[in-house]
Amino acid sequence: MDKPSGPAGGIRRVVIVGGGTAGWMTAAALGKLVAPTGVEVILIESAEIGTVGVGESTLPHIRDFNARLGIDEAEFMRATRATFKLGIEFTDWARIGDRYMHPFGEFGAPGGSTPFHHYWLAARELADVGSLDDYSVPIVAAYAARFGPPDDDPRSILSTYNYAYQLDASLYAQFLRRFAEGLGVTRIEGRIVDVRQDGETGAIRSVALERGETVAGDLFIDCSGFRGLLIEQTLRSGYTDWSHWLPCDRAVAIPCAGVGRTEPYTRSAAMGAGWRFRIPLQHRIGNGYIYGSAFIDQDAATADLMSKLEGEALNTPNHLRFTAGQRTRNWVGNCVSVGLASGFIEPLESTSIYLIQASITKLVELWPSRPLDEVAAKEFNRQMDLQYERIRDFIILHYKATERDDTPFWDYIRTMGIPDSLAEKIELFREKGVVQEYREGLFLHPSWVSVYVGQRIMPRTHHMLADAENPERLVAGLQRLRTAVVQAAGRLALQDDYIAGYCARPAEPAAPAA
Repeated sequence: MDKPSGPAGGIRRVVIVGGGTAGWMTAAALGKLVAPTGVEVILIESAEIGTVGVGESTLPHIRDFNARLGIDEAEFMRATRATFKLGIEFTDWARIGDRYMHPFGEFGAPGGSTPFHHYWLAARELADVGSLDDYSVPIVAAYAARFGPPDDDPRSILSTYNYAYQLDASLYAQFLRRFAEGLGVTRIEGRIVDVRQDGETGAIRSVALERGETVAGDLFIDCSGFRGLLIEQTLRSGYTDWSHWLPCDRAVAIPCAGVGRTEPYTRSAAMGAGWRFRIPLQHRIGNGYIYGSAFIDQDAATADLMSKLEGEALNTPNHLRFTAGQRTRNWVGNCVSVGLASGFIEPLESTSIYLIQASITKLVELWPSRPLDEVAAKEFNRQMDLQYERIRDFIILHYKATERDDTPFWDYIRTMGIPDSLAEKIELFREKGVVQEYREGLFLHPSWVSVYVGQRIMPRTHHMLADAENPERLVAGLQRLRTAVVQAAGRLALQDDYIAGYCARPAEPAAPAA
C-alpha cells in the first residue's frame, strides 16, 4: 500500500485517519456512496487510542443519514440500545425552578396566517391559555413518556413533529464498522508515527505506521479527534477560540443504571458552573457535567455529578478537556477534517454527531476532481463556517438569556458581550416577535422560539395578523387546540411498550452458574 492506486489528477484512494463515531460514519457513507465509482476507502485506527464516545444524543437529521445509507431503523436501534428522542428539556436556565423543552416539531396546528406563537401572544393578553409548550405534540408526548412515528397526513396534528435517537455512541461506531466493512472498506490497525508531505505542494502523500507500513492516498480525512493529527499537527490549519463566549472547557461523564421508565427526551439541567446532561438509553442512563474550570475544580464537579446519579454507577468517571471553537480551515490541501478534528461546540443541543454528518454530506456534494481542488475546499470551508457560527450563536443564546446571578459563572455569562449576529436576532425577536430566518443553517423557527420564550425573552408585541381573529374565538380556538394536543399525544404508545415491540435490545447473556 505504498502508492496511491489511481492516476495523477484523480481521487482513487481515500484514507480516513481515526475511527470512533466520526471515522466510521465517514467510512460507511463513502463506502456506500463513493466506493461504487471505483474509489478505494481505507480507515486506519489504533485500538490503543481511546475515543471520546460521550455524545449519545442526536438530532432528527441522523434519520436522513441512516436512510440514505439504507440502514434499517429497528436493526440500528437494537444494536445501539437506542431510545427515541422528541426534544431536549432545559431546567433552571433563566431562573432556578424554570423548565421548558426545545421540541423537534412545530408549535400549534398546521395552517395560520402568521407563526403560531403570535396567536398565543395575542390570546394570553385576554385569558389564561397556558404555556407555549402546551401546544406542542412532541413536548406533551415526551413528558408522558409516549412515542409513535409522525402521521404522513399533513392535515393531522400528529404530522407536526419529527424525532431523533438517544444512543450508545461506541455501539453506533461498532455497528457502522460492520456496515462499512461489508461494503468493502478496509480497516488497518496501527498507530501513525509520521505524516509525509509533497515537497512542492505540501499535500499529504502518505502516513507511516509504527510497525513500518506506509499507507498512501489521494485524499485524507482527519477523524483523529481533538489532536487533529493531520489538519493541525501537520497542516497547521489554526483554531478560532470561542471560549470567551463559551467558557465551559471541561467535562466529566459517567453512565449509571436506569431507573423506571425511559423518557423520549434529553435533559440539560443548569448547574453552578455549567450544566448537566441526562440521556436515557435502553440499558443505562448517560450522565455528564459540562463545566468551566475557572469556576469549579475537577473534584468538586465530579462530586456534584455523582450526587445526581439516579442509579448505580456503571463505570469510573471519564474526564475531558476541550476549548470551544472551530478549526480555522476544515479543508486544507488534500485533507478534510471531520468531527472533533474540525472543532468543538459543547453538546448542549446535541450537535456533535450532526456536524459529523454535515461535513460528510458537504464532502460528497463537493467531491474533489483532483487531490488539490481549491474550488471545492473554499466552498466546503465557507459552508462549514456558516454551520459552526450559527450553531455557536444558538448555544450562546442559552447562556446569555438568563437572569441568574447566584454564582460567579452565571454572573459572568449574564453580563458578557455576545456576537453582533446574535445580538441582532435577540433584539428583533424582543421587539417584533420575529425570528430571523437562515437559508443555510441547522436550527429553524420553532427551535429559536422555544429558547427565546422558555428563557424569558418575550416579544413586546405580536403580529397584527393575529388580531384578525375575533378575541373570543381566538381564546376558544386555543383552548380546543390545547385539548387536541393532549388527546393526540395520549393516543401514542408508551415509549417502553413501543420499543419492546419494535427494537428491544438483545437479551443479556445469562451469568454462568456458580
